[in-house]
Amino acid sequence: MRLYAGTSKQFIEDTAQNQITEKMSTAFFDHFRYYPSPSEKNSWRNSLRAVSLAFQHANLTDQGVILEYQLPLSSRRLDCMICGRSTERRDNAVIIELKQWEKCKEAVGENEVSTWVGGDREMLHPSVQAGRYQMYLKDTHTAFHEGESPVALSACAYLHNYNYYPGDPIFAQKFEGALQRWPLFTADDLSKLEGYLTPKLQLGGGIDVLRRIEEGKYRPSKKLMEHIEGVIRGRHEYILLDEQQVVYDRVLSSAREGFHDRRKTVIIVKGGPGTGKSVIAINLMADLLHQGYNAHYATGSRAFTETMRRIIGSRGAAQFKYFNSYSEAEENAIDVLIADEAHRLRKTSRSRFTPRNRGPDVPQIEELIRAAKVVAFFIDDDQIVRPGEIGSASYIREYAQKKNCKVYEYELEAQFRCNGSDAFVNWVNNTLGIKRTANVIWDQQEDFDLKIFDTATELENAIREKVRAGFTGRVTAGFCWEWSNPNYDGTLQDDVVIGNFRRPWNAKPEARKLAPGIPKSNLWAYDPAGLEQVGCIYTAQGFEFDYVGVIFGNDLVYDFDRQEWVGNPGNSADTVVKRAGDSFLELVKNTYRVLLSRGMKGCYIYFVDRDTERFFKSRIENRGT
Repeated sequence: MRLYAGTSKQFIEDTAQNQITEKMSTAFFDHFRYYPSPSEKNSWRNSLRAVSLAFQHANLTDQGVILEYQLPLSSRRLDCMICGRSTERRDNAVIIELKQWEKCKEAVGENEVSTWVGGDREMLHPSVQAGRYQMYLKDTHTAFHEGESPVALSACAYLHNYNYYPGDPIFAQKFEGALQRWPLFTADDLSKLEGYLTPKLQLGGGIDVLRRIEEGKYRPSKKLMEHIEGVIRGRHEYILLDEQQVVYDRVLSSAREGFHDRRKTVIIVKGGPGTGKSVIAINLMADLLHQGYNAHYATGSRAFTETMRRIIGSRGAAQFKYFNSYSEAEENAIDVLIADEAHRLRKTSRSRFTPRNRGPDVPQIEELIRAAKVVAFFIDDDQIVRPGEIGSASYIREYAQKKNCKVYEYELEAQFRCNGSDAFVNWVNNTLGIKRTANVIWDQQEDFDLKIFDTATELENAIREKVRAGFTGRVTAGFCWEWSNPNYDGTLQDDVVIGNFRRPWNAKPEARKLAPGIPKSNLWAYDPAGLEQVGCIYTAQGFEFDYVGVIFGNDLVYDFDRQEWVGNPGNSADTVVKRAGDSFLELVKNTYRVLLSRGMKGCYIYFVDRDTERFFKSRIENRGT
């Protein structure tokens, strides 16, 4: 997706005629189904005028220009790319990161400066940001890495309102390497920018190069669980972008400061499905261990933790624990504790297995903060699906402040699920009435594959077909059917019965004896044999697949007469959630939000309740049909 593509001559003309902003605004609405904010339009107007003048001054009029180009499998968009042929007759493209900044200050992070963007904020250095876009595209886009002569890709930053002064922190020594690889040009550097672009693009022919880029394909998305082992062994396959890199650097700099600071540090990282929380967490875990820190990775999910332990092997498994593992830990025994899925925090770590004489209960969050010098909480406030899960950004913040911790808070936005489009997750949030978003209607022309099936059997067959084609996929369901213990011979009972469709749930966590070929509950999402069972929320949460099938049960239905969602505890088989009282509706909405957002490329749904199906279909637009 891009908002504008054409010749540099046309781009210069559209800018001179003050048409560029309106053309991009119209393209934005056609794609996202709502209009860009006034601040974004002003940013386009100011920055594109400046870069247009630079192209005109350099006599770059036979090049190709792409504006607001969406990175593969991400909702991040680069500002400008200009392409053409170099003086050596090679196809070339240059990313230009545009900023309206006027000044900046020092920041602690290795790759950050501090500047005013709706408030004083740590921001990725523009050269680093542009460079990461370059690395990301070279890793994922076939035009830049396949064939005998891939398109050469460079990157730079242009701060057209910025005036250099001696000692400027944006040119600090720590950025020397980045500035050499991805130069930064200020308002005083127009001739230097021209000198950088001209040799790469001088021979023109930009439309042919632009066509190569637009016709390029994307590599299949890397799966988190396939990525973990490589990361732990030092092979980084994901490029962290923008605020993801800011979060990563904050944790690393806090770890270094933790050796000399008596105050503990708490870092809260908020983000919805697919914003890369676990990718950042895994990269941090690997690098902290490689740098000699005593780092732990904790979750509240048995399935997620056990799957990571299986992939990593016995040598590193001891570093992957649960939230309730720290009741006996000594203070500051751990340098950095990464708390993933922190929405699953509980009030205390006490369970039915806790000795009665253990002493007074201590809040679970206090155990985590006490055990580590630095704690990074990765959290999605809308993924709480059980009573007793009390993790939220506000709860963590208030507790950390009460304990006199230094608190840093970040919010992730870029999507790495649902084909890079945050539109689908926003649409799910709106349709389920979890939060109002601009995505009221789903456009079936989006890249993400959303389908509704007439029967559960058809849904399962569609998922199986995708798996046979080499994709990952699982069928999941709302917890509306009883979950039986295994048969005497270790086989599973067909609990999920809908007409002729009969399938077992995944094995229970406590199941000890299972027949050959049936994966344990904790490995259902990872073991290929998991396709033979239906997964529930407790085994699916935290995982991702290319395609997810969701059997939408009748514990949550839409009432057309009342024009609202209704929760039906009587139709739930979840003995804990159905006793949640007034919280039942919120919890079951969150459950389906999680299930619907497990797919990276597609989501297939079967509805038990026909009114609920009709409501979902009323929120889907079929343009062009």
